[in-house]
Formats: sequence, C-alpha cells, structure tokens
Amino acid sequence: MTRTPFTGVGTALITPFKKDGSLDEAGIRRLVRRQIDAGIHFVSPCGTTGEAPTLSAREKVRVCELVVDEVAGKVPVLAGAGGYNTREVIELIHELERIKVDGILSVTPYYNKPTQEGLYQHYKAIAESTSLPIVLYNVPGRTGVNLEPATVVRLSGIRNIVGVKEASGNLVQMSDIVAGVPPEFFLVSGDDPIAVAVMAIGGRGLISVASNAIPSEMVQVMELAEKGDFAGARKLHGWLLPFLEVNFIEANPIPVKAAMAAMGLVEETYRLPLVPPGAAARDRIMHVLQDLKLLGSAVRV
Repeated sequence: MTRTPFTGVGTALITPFKKDGSLDEAGIRRLVRRQIDAGIHFVSPCGTTGEAPTLSAREKVRVCELVVDEVAGKVPVLAGAGGYNTREVIELIHELERIKVDGILSVTPYYNKPTQEGLYQHYKAIAESTSLPIVLYNVPGRTGVNLEPATVVRLSGIRNIVGVKEASGNLVQMSDIVAGVPPEFFLVSGDDPIAVAVMAIGGRGLISVASNAIPSEMVQVMELAEKGDFAGARKLHGWLLPFLEVNFIEANPIPVKAAMAAMGLVEETYRLPLVPPGAAARDRIMHVLQDLKLLGSAVRV
C-alpha cells in the first residue's frame, strides 16, 4: 500500500501544560521528538486529544508553531482547525498557513447542528479560503452531527479536500464512504480499537490517541496492516487492546494524560472543565500499564 501524507499512523498530540496551566513548550518539543524517534508517520496537534476547546486562538497557533519547528520537515503536520463558526475557522487557518503547517484537520461544526447542506457549504468555504489540503473530521459522539457518506462523497470532489478522519464507529458508513470516493481520497480511523478493522475495509491509516504513549507499537500494528499481514496486526493489536480501550474509560484525553504521567512523559495537568481521573479509573489505568509492562519504560521529565 502506497502511503501519502496523512495516511499511516498520525498522533493526535496531547497538549502538555505546566502546573500553573500555561503551555509547557519544552514538553511539547519533547513529545514531538519522541514521536519522530519512534517512526510516527505524521502528527496532528490541536485536536480533541490536544484539548483544543480550552486553547485560545493564539495558543493554538503557538502550539502548532512549536510542532512545526521541532518536526523540521521530518513528518507532515496536520493541524486542527475546526468549529461552529466558519469565519473564525478560516481566520485560524490563515494563521496556520503563515507558520507553514502541511494540512488542516477540521472537525464538523458542533452544537449548532447544521444540515448536510450546511456541512457541505461550511467545508466548501474553508477549502476555498486556503491552498492547504483539508482532512474532514467526523466524530458525531462529540459534535452531535454526523457527516453522512453522501456528503463526504460530494466534498471529495473539491480539489483540496483530500480525506476524512472517521470516528463514528460505524463500519458500514465507512465502507460506503470508501466505495463512493475517488481512489486518491483517503479514509483514516479516528478510533484506536477498530483501526485494524477499518484498514480491512479500505481505510488508509489511523489518527491515534494511544500513540502519544506507545508510538512505536502503534506504528508496528498499522504497518503490518498496510502490508496485508492482518494476522500479525491482529496479534499485536489484541495485546495492546486493553490500553487502547482504557484510554476511553473517561473523556479523552484524561486517561492517556494520566498514563503518560505515570510513564514519566508529561506533567499530569489538565484545563477545566477536564479534571484528573477518578480513583477507580486511575486504578484501572495503572493496572493496564502494569500488565503491559509500560511503567518504568520512559525517562522521567
């Protein structure tokens, strides 16, 4: 399988914060370096996992600026820029163009629940405002609106709308998309636990939460699937599955940040309204890390 930019495994980067709640710029750079060293195929800052709703526009640009600088052209940067205000999204994209990100991941407008025609016009306006490639992001469990296959197919006819991150969990819907879009348009999974299944129906990769903590392992899983070695991919995926699942025991990115803190990779700091995991959730996270021998495997910050 030929890999193109934004296929393979991309990490939906967390945003490290200092204890005072400010951006941990050194922590962001360390996180990116670890991803590159592990062979990740691309990185995606300022999405759901990056706590984007809690970041100001200026902070989003700064995070992406740090990521672009640290990546130094080694892997593509797919920056998050989505929301329910089309004009504000376009303004942010213009700022991200200035710092030379490689593409835009744009979540469907949430809360105001546009129609399918509204979704089409929203993305059309975004695409026409920039020369950057746009990857659609469908996550109806968070946004309250589903980007239906017919709308994705329609949007795939716009030159610089190049793919979709699908996090509906609906494999039939994903199959319909793959069947209807041009061959150059790609679908990547937005859910770690079903990523191998998505590859089997024609997906081209994964934007991963788990790869924040275990990047090399997620790269191995997806590269096996890319080669058509689904037996090997299933075996490794099955071993990692408890970690892939525990990352959603509470709202993402709470569990993965807690896990990474236990592994010595980041400070465990969130921005309200997110808070640390409850006692039962933390116990479960620690149990999984111990079972998979992931504790003590990282250099402490």
